[in-house]
Amino acid sequence: MNLTQDMHRIEHWADTHHPVWVDFVRMALGIFLFVKGVLFIQDTEALQSIMSQSQFQWVSLGLAHYVAFVHLVGGLLIAMGLVTRIAILFQIPILLGAVFFINPQRGFYSENTELWSSVIVLILLIVFLILGSGRLSVDNLISRPERDILY
Repeated sequence: MNLTQDMHRIEHWADTHHPVWVDFVRMALGIFLFVKGVLFIQDTEALQSIMSQSQFQWVSLGLAHYVAFVHLVGGLLIAMGLVTRIAILFQIPILLGAVFFINPQRGFYSENTELWSSVIVLILLIVFLILGSGRLSVDNLISRPERDILY
């Protein structure tokens, strides 16, 4: 099969099986990521100290700024439902790093809320990578014919 045909089938399935309440979960996820970006900008030193304690000592200040920028911009795009899948593709490597390299040092069974929140956000990002933006999104508004917007 062709990759574009598979993508169209997945998009069609996601559009037909996408209740409205899921859009509110997507919006909350985007707002959460945006707030995390703001917190990273407010406390860049803490982010750098977390990254320096990881297995990768060569992590630079540029990566800390990349994380903050992607959370800020990507969070807004996900919350609005604008190019959601592309924004998610930029978020997933950051969350994979958080889940598998940065947060597991404290363990799954301790009071490591950062690890659990990172796991939940990663799962939600994968879900919305498959489902897409939904009905309550800018993407849906743009793709609708003009006659549908008036009624």
